[in-house]
Amino acid sequence: MYPLVELLTGLLFVGCYLEFGIAQATVKWLFFICLIIILSVTDLRVRLLPDVITWPGFAAGVLFSSFVPPNDGVAFLLSLRLFHQLPPERVLGVMEALLGAAFGSLLLWGAAALYKLVRRREGMGQGDVKMMLMVGAFLGVRNAFITILLGTLLGSILGVAVIAIMYAGGAGRRLAERASQRGLGTVNQIRWLIASQYHLPLGTFLGIAALIVVFVFSSSLIDLAPRLH
Repeated sequence: MYPLVELLTGLLFVGCYLEFGIAQATVKWLFFICLIIILSVTDLRVRLLPDVITWPGFAAGVLFSSFVPPNDGVAFLLSLRLFHQLPPERVLGVMEALLGAAFGSLLLWGAAALYKLVRRREGMGQGDVKMMLMVGAFLGVRNAFITILLGTLLGSILGVAVIAIMYAGGAGRRLAERASQRGLGTVNQIRWLIASQYHLPLGTFLGIAALIVVFVFSSSLIDLAPRLH
């Protein structure tokens, strides 16, 4: 995995340079790419999203947004509607970062709370919520929302595919046969139950979605970003 991660990092760095050139935005997104790669790979391998990455990442997102704001327009509209004037550009960038962080984390937290209420068990860890706090600080409200939509869509499709492959491949057959002999159900029922307990690394898919947002929606992310000369 190590050389693959290094290769992916290098390719994303080159892509970031080709997309943004020599600009303040490039520094912001290179830093963001590093954070996303660490979180995505860690979640894939051990199903953890370390606080030592997400909390400093959130702070970095707010700081970077004061120089390269997300520019999704939410803070702009709120300022005009509530205060009838615009704050300085850096203050506006910080507002957009904080709104994005709050929206992304609270939306995911609400979904997790609803899942637990309905299914009576945890559906996702708080690490995913903290990751979206960080992602929202970099991307703003609109693109945090797109990240969650894309991430959960990718996770759902691939999660169902993995469960189907595990079931078709005979995963847990011996255990299911022993459990069936004890009257706990049919072999197929027990095998399906085992396969359906697969823990989806949601943080990995959120990370992939966040990178897609950066590169695909890059024009909206740097509309007001000052370039270096």
